Amino acid sequence: QVQLVESGGGLVQAGGSLRLSCAASGSIFSTNAMGWYRQAPGKQRELVASITTWGGTTYYANSVKGRFTISRDNAKNTVYLQMNSLKPEDTAIYYCAASRDSALVVPRYWGQGTQVTVSS
Repeated sequence: QVQLVESGGGLVQAGGSLRLSCAASGSIFSTNAMGWYRQAPGKQRELVASITTWGGTTYYANSVKGRFTISRDNAKNTVYLQMNSLKPEDTAIYYCAASRDSALVVPRYWGQGTQVTVSS
């Protein structure tokens, strides 16, 4: 089992920045990727960014490329999502996720979610 705990969400004005953190514990070495999904009201949950456990290969959704940066600190078992130039359409609940596949396509573990609200 892997436990994921997110932090760092909040309210920010358009153009501002936030950094999300996801601390992992448990059988972390059973996972090959971690990252972030988000779900806005009335929309499906979508993959925002992912990073592989070993090698640090990253993936970004087109909507966040150039604005968001995902990174990880394996010594702290923590993944970060730096979000810059935030837009109102980035408003959503952001969920940390971990998977055995290297692309975070089929998450096996989820965090509880953290709300990000971007005001115009």
